[in-house]
Amino acid sequence: MGQGPLAARSALRTPRAAAVAGIAFSVLLISSLALLRLSVPADPATAGTWLTGSGRRTAVAIGLNLIPFAGIAFLWFIGVIRDRIGEHEDRFFATVFLGSGLLFVGMLFVAAAIAGGLITDMASSGPPGAGTLAQGRSVTSILLNVYAMRMAAVFTLTTVNIARRTGIVSRWLAIAGFAVALVLMVGVGISAWVELLFPAWILALSVDILAAGPGASPGTAAPAAQT
Repeated sequence: MGQGPLAARSALRTPRAAAVAGIAFSVLLISSLALLRLSVPADPATAGTWLTGSGRRTAVAIGLNLIPFAGIAFLWFIGVIRDRIGEHEDRFFATVFLGSGLLFVGMLFVAAAIAGGLITDMASSGPPGAGTLAQGRSVTSILLNVYAMRMAAVFTLTTVNIARRTGIVSRWLAIAGFAVALVLMVGVGISAWVELLFPAWILALSVDILAAGPGASPGTAAPAAQT
């Protein structure tokens, strides 16, 4: 049976919606992480007097306020990608794909909420004590670097596997995805800037999907995988 006009319009919109959501997430998260890394001292034990500077405090506040919008865009990206895969979605990979994505967003939000609480407390009662600040920064760092980024690595691996099975992205992006996942899994502590690899890869994936357009139908690689 042929597709009706509504289904055809939906098929045309899906790649563009995925690309726009992925680009929005990438730009927002890269901007947020860059603002935070440039404004916050690297050492968690640094005294909280740096929070008294209005410029740094504003930059941190802007960075934290961008995170909820990045998370919303990421959830939209997940939903549109699943819709694009459609009936070719594998249950095992779909479960890990969705679970890792939701865990990533959840831990990102928790880390931002803890950091935001420190900023709010500072605004009402002055810079927090050195112990409180160090503990809060250590918790946010562990949530972001140890847990959230490893969930991002799992999400990248499952996305790459789904993409290989359905043929919805370029081969070079799959190879790059494996490299990004490996670095995020075992090397995220090497540098604070390593965490930018994940949104950068999502940005490349989104641009690739947008460039491919509706002509690159999912599942084209499925018959080859079954032989």
